[in-house]
Formats: sequence, structure tokens, C-alpha cells
Amino acid sequence: MPSGVPLRIGTRSSPLARWQAEFVASELKKAGVATELVLISTQGDQQRENPIGSLGTQGVFTKEIQRALLRDEIEVAVHSLKDLPTAPVPGIRLVVVPCRGPFQDVLVTPDHISLEELPSGARIGTGSLRRQAQLLHIRPDLQVGDVRGNVETRLAKLASGKFDGLLLAEAGLRRLEMHDAVGHVLPVDMMMPAVGQGALGLEIRSDDSGTADRIMALDDARSHAAVLAERALLAGLRGGCLAPVGAHAEISEGGMCNLHAVVLDRFGKHSLRDEHSGPSENAAAIGSELAESLLGQGAAQLIAETRGSA
Repeated sequence: MPSGVPLRIGTRSSPLARWQAEFVASELKKAGVATELVLISTQGDQQRENPIGSLGTQGVFTKEIQRALLRDEIEVAVHSLKDLPTAPVPGIRLVVVPCRGPFQDVLVTPDHISLEELPSGARIGTGSLRRQAQLLHIRPDLQVGDVRGNVETRLAKLASGKFDGLLLAEAGLRRLEMHDAVGHVLPVDMMMPAVGQGALGLEIRSDDSGTADRIMALDDARSHAAVLAERALLAGLRGGCLAPVGAHAEISEGGMCNLHAVVLDRFGKHSLRDEHSGPSENAAAIGSELAESLLGQGAAQLIAETRGSA
């Protein structure tokens, strides 16, 4: 593609997905690259009221965008990396991870109380098995209900009294400038984030070196290495995006990658935690090695039990 032709950026149409794509477009504009957005409806968008796990497949928020990429309808696919399956798609490659945003989860309540201050029996809404399992591991006295829809829809359900609190990603609230809704930010040792949470991923066609050259300025090496380690861990566990697996990698100033992970059963009764470190240039190997360690401790059984009870 000639350098002066705008890059077509594929994205979902939700407010948060639009923000992510517009952020990428804005950063590319600073680098002198013109763009245009192409809005794409995904299975996850079309079935908003059904629990994510009931849709029976991985990639419910990403597959249609990847198909548009393969059909040459767009040049760049922008994903929230926590939604992007780790299994490679022939003809597509993940080339850019911009600087990562906030990666933690938050407890959102009308009065901004902490998790410890929630009364016994409080009803907490979340669409994530990972959040559910970790919440029940800490507070088995709480009730957890499934909640779907975009951020605005979920907050409306909280305001209506259907829930006493919600578990949401801090990144989504910050990006939508809903700063007042950010309540109690949960520490990582209490609520391990999803693999890739807070990070964006830009995919292109594998043979499109011209687009790779035009967007590579957006890549942040430390963020890229961190999510590479996390995604290698999840791939090694063969857990998929919906499994109760949490992970977070940090890249030190000295270039060391420190990866922490947790695997639970869906009700939080059993929890495995482990960590692994090494040079960031070996990020993928660090993730794979930590996965092997967790599998040796019984992680596969916990994940299998979750699938069997879904």
C-alpha cells in the first residue's frame, strides 16, 4: 500500500473499542500516518445479554475483525489483548503493543467502599470467571451474579440496585473518562488481572510488511514483552481467555521479566500461585516455563473442572 493511502483500522463499535481505535489513530497521526476507522460487529456484541461462557467459543470479540483483515477489508485490527485468543491465526501476526494502560481491577460500589467492608451476602456483578473465582476465594460469603453489556450498561444495573457492587477493569473506566466511578482499586496479590489486561494489540496480515513499517513506531518494547510472557503462559496452560487464570508480568529497568500467575477453580475453593523470572528477551519462554510448573501442580485439573461445570 502506498504510504500516503490511509490505513483502514478495524474495530468494534462499542464506546470503549472506539476509544481504543481512535487512540491508535491519534498516535499514528502524530507519526504522520493517515487512517480511517471501519466498524465491525462481533458475536460478543450481537449477544450481549448471554454469559460469555455460554457462547461456546473463543474470540467472540475478535474473530470477525480478523476475518475482515484476511479479506483485505482493513489493514490493521485493534484488539483489547485480554480478549484476543493466544492460538495463532494463519495469515495474521500481532506486531504492535502500545504502552500499556492501567491493568488492575476495581470494585465499583455506590459509596466507594473496599472489598473488606462489603457486608456478608452482598451481590457483586461480574462477567468474568477469573474475577468470580478470586472474589470467592477471598470472600466466600458474597454472592456473585453474571453481568454483561458495555461499561455504561453495567453501571446502570448497579445504579438500579440489581447489584451492590461491580468488578470492572480500571483501564475501561479511565479510558471512558469515568474517573468518578473508579472505586477501590484491587491490589494484584488480591485480584490478579487477566492476561493482557490494560494492553492493546495491533494485528496485520503476515505478508504486509508495508503496514508493519508504518505502525511500528507505536510499539512499546516493555509492554510487548510483558504481554508476550503472559500470553505464552495462557497458551501453555491451554486455558483460553475465559478460564479462571490471572497473570501479570513486570519488566524492570534492567530488562528482567517477573511473571506472576494464579489458577483457580470457578468457585475459588482451590488456588495455585507461582512466579518465574528471567531476561525479558526470553519472555515467551518464561511464560511457557511457568505454565509447565503450574501444570505440574494440578492446574489442568482446575481448568478442566471449570469447563465441566460451565
